[in-house]
Amino acid sequence: MQKTKILLAEDDYDFGSILQQYLQIHNFEVVWALDGAEAFAQFTSDEHQAEHAFDICVFDVMMPKLDGFTLAEKVLQHNPEIPFIFLTAKKMKEDKIRGLKLGADDYIVKPFEADILVLRLQNILKRTQKTNKSSKNGQQFAIGKYVFDTVNYQLKFNGETQRITEKEAQLIQYFYDHKNQLIKREDVLENVWGTDDFFSGRSMDVFISRLRKYFKKDSSIAIESTRGVGLTFKIVTE
Repeated sequence: MQKTKILLAEDDYDFGSILQQYLQIHNFEVVWALDGAEAFAQFTSDEHQAEHAFDICVFDVMMPKLDGFTLAEKVLQHNPEIPFIFLTAKKMKEDKIRGLKLGADDYIVKPFEADILVLRLQNILKRTQKTNKSSKNGQQFAIGKYVFDTVNYQLKFNGETQRITEKEAQLIQYFYDHKNQLIKREDVLENVWGTDDFFSGRSMDVFISRLRKYFKKDSSIAIESTRGVGLTFKIVTE
């Protein structure tokens, strides 16, 4: 059975060494880089393309040559669907917001126990694999005047194509499956993010803002918020 491949970017040698060993014990294949530039070189090298591609990334925020945020931006240009986690010793609100806007799947503040990282990775990969499995069944279907391509992660409208991320596709699919129903926020978080903690809640708010922009060309579609309760993905049919 092929191991899950992780790209770890961590400039603290002792901490990075411990994380690499701990992840390997838990049956992950880990490629560890000591700075952002080295990590990006690893990501784009021929050795790790196609069947050798990384499954998930774990980036420290503060690194020499290329910080974690810039590294994530460059990686996402090559593969918009790859999930990633930020590690940081800082608790600054601005850093968390920037990570959320980039589409981070999680944000872990140091110090933390290594088994917490393992659990977070397993939860993210479980959701990712579930989505990939359903996507392989292959379907395109109409959402109002849009066509949602679940295989290629695309929203199509009047000949225009909007490329979306895997997490955005998961959220759209969940909303569509529960269209015209009031959904509790915690239910959305548990089913799409796998947790209803503060970070995931803020992340969901960012993703919902993106979805509102994607669907704004069709006035029959709306994502309505009911304060203190939840959300409704409303599709008005004639």
